[in-house]
Amino acid sequence: MLKADQNRGAVESGRKKPLVRLLATIGINLSLITAGSVLCAVSVNGILIPQNFISSGVTGMAILISYFFSGLSVSSIYLLLNIPLFLLGWLYVGKRFFIYSVVGLIIFTLALSIPIRPLLLQEPILSSLLAGIIFGGGSGCILRSYGSSGGTDILSIIMMKRFSVKLGTTVLAFNVILLGIAAVMISLESALYALIFLFVSSNILNLVVTGLSQRKSVLIISSKWKEISGEIMNSLNRGITVIHGEGGFSGKRENILYTIIAFQELSRLKDLVRKIDPLAFLVVSDTLEVMGKRIGNQPHW
Repeated sequence: MLKADQNRGAVESGRKKPLVRLLATIGINLSLITAGSVLCAVSVNGILIPQNFISSGVTGMAILISYFFSGLSVSSIYLLLNIPLFLLGWLYVGKRFFIYSVVGLIIFTLALSIPIRPLLLQEPILSSLLAGIIFGGGSGCILRSYGSSGGTDILSIIMMKRFSVKLGTTVLAFNVILLGIAAVMISLESALYALIFLFVSSNILNLVVTGLSQRKSVLIISSKWKEISGEIMNSLNRGITVIHGEGGFSGKRENILYTIIAFQELSRLKDLVRKIDPLAFLVVSDTLEVMGKRIGNQPHW
């Protein structure tokens, strides 16, 4: 009887674990979306609108429209403009992303509707820099989750998944048209300040989403390749691929080591190689994406 009760308890415990894991995942994603939405709303309501600037993507379009239709709020315009983009997200991205993005859209719309005390700086250029840092950080937080807040986030993720185009690059290209419209309808000066904002926010976005988990590809040519290979596998716990090559001038056969490491491990790797063979030839390259269980850095979209 006691054994049966223990087995029943083990089964119930096993059932609870996936539920706890699911709730934890939902909580983390909602926290990222909420924190990112608040940051973006602070940038828009606290800096951009008081300075008569525009933001990026659909948010910038909503701000631009609100300047000429004062009866409409930025939040309501943003909500309406997102309907076709969410249809696109449903067709191309996936149900999980769509559901989280709907939640993100609601949270971001509510955040935009909350009045925020203006964060006015004496220099407009400093205001655009600060707004770009805050907005880029907020957008990055949102895109670190399983969803988005709508707008060009959806388009950026589609381009990233289909064509491996960096998120910030897509946003920056999309907003060239928006800047042109702003230069004509508001002022050239305002559009130039907005350009600074866009550049800063795009780079901060790339940093938050991929820069903090950047992977490096490394090629090593050394006569002591066996020792180096063994140390990398044992000390760094990273896999190694041995490529058989040949010197173009000498015709000598060489074994080339190829590995992928995290950015934080780069200095350790270089020290390791230098100690074993100071004459080793080492090439380090950036990676855009790495897919794999142990070393991958692809966002979970």
